[in-house]
Amino acid sequence: MRGADVGSAPFCVRAGARLHWPAMSARCPISPPAPRRRRARALALAAASLLALDAAAAATLADRARESGCTTKPVPMSSALFKCTTSTGAEAFFNVPDGRSEPAPSKGTSAPATANFPRVDADTQKARDDLRRKVLADELATEEKLLADARTEYGNGAPAPLAEEKADAERYRQRIEHLRQSVQLHERNIDALKKELGR
Repeated sequence: MRGADVGSAPFCVRAGARLHWPAMSARCPISPPAPRRRRARALALAAASLLALDAAAAATLADRARESGCTTKPVPMSSALFKCTTSTGAEAFFNVPDGRSEPAPSKGTSAPATANFPRVDADTQKARDDLRRKVLADELATEEKLLADARTEYGNGAPAPLAEEKADAERYRQRIEHLRQSVQLHERNIDALKKELGR
């Protein structure tokens, strides 16, 4: 039998056939092979999920609050989680991608120009810097005094026990730990203030 005679056969070969699909489809009305259907289905699902993600990312805080029925201003609970109160008094929680309060900028827009941004003259800025330094210096003096007092009370880790602590060793240990933490806190504050003054 020749190839032309095979094509005129009244049946179609499906399983295990290695025929070229376009040549076969004109003579045999069957669905595409399974790998092509699976690939097409996977591409369609991927496209649908990308569209859904894009729609979710475009939602703003105001949109999500409106959808949740909020009557109060949403309060951020974390970077993307917000909480508000509904008209029934229940608390509503909702997510906003990236914690955005405004829609994502389109790719064609640019940031506003800073040419119209108000500028401060040099004398005003110098006065502000001087005031800032004075406030920081005052805070530094206060912290140094508090550190000296805390170190005196701490007594190098062995302060005299109070009357109620003589019978309770755990209470004395807790007071020593609290005093040590107080000394460390004042030392960290002084370091931070000195660093800020050095700018």
